Amino acid sequence: MAIKLTNVSKKFKIPHEKRDTLKESFINFYRKREYIDLEALKDVNLEVSKGEFLGVIGKNGSGKSTLLKLLANIYIPTSGEVKIDGEISPFLELGVGFNGDLSGHDNLYLNGVILGMSRSKIDSMYKNIVQFAELEDFMEMKLKNFSSGMQMRLAFAIASAAHADVYLCDEVLAVGDREFQKKCMAVFEDLKAHGKTIVLVSHDLDMIEKFCDRVILMEEGKIVKDGGASEVVEHYTRR
Repeated sequence: MAIKLTNVSKKFKIPHEKRDTLKESFINFYRKREYIDLEALKDVNLEVSKGEFLGVIGKNGSGKSTLLKLLANIYIPTSGEVKIDGEISPFLELGVGFNGDLSGHDNLYLNGVILGMSRSKIDSMYKNIVQFAELEDFMEMKLKNFSSGMQMRLAFAIASAAHADVYLCDEVLAVGDREFQKKCMAVFEDLKAHGKTIVLVSHDLDMIEKFCDRVILMEEGKIVKDGGASEVVEHYTRR
């Protein structure tokens, strides 16, 4: 089993009163701040087999991204247990860890190390990563001068080069133009062909049906439907 969640819940404490300025914080210094609990995931149980391509769908606020961040160890569950068998490559918030004052070249090495790649590994893959991102003429430029699309292409190219057993993807094909999106889709086809375990969150139901072996539908922090891609997508679109 690649992924196993047992009775997993995640709560966030949300301030009942906003204090955005120093003045507001000073005035209310002795006033106890009140919070409300937001339960983003509620007693979720999920098993994903090795080599399975799982799609996650549902409306905004249903708990999809929270689920992925728990799998990526960005969040810790409030209760329950999350088990992952193997190395993880998260395609979640692409470009996290980038430094705008460093060059594209330096950011490639920095982000690669964050994803667990050795310097020698990055050395061997540097040319392919840059070519995939279509940034051969820009790697000595400071990252802050890259367009947002250029930054996302670089981030995707690095993440896809990282060797992993489990890939976690959140609306990742929103990056780049149509031609670059086709290249991204080809990456997922290759990962699937090589038996990698992939969890994909997307609002693109056509892509979910095309790639996923199995799909879960989330509502209000719970899994309300689990089955074949076409079956679950049809159920969702009928609601």
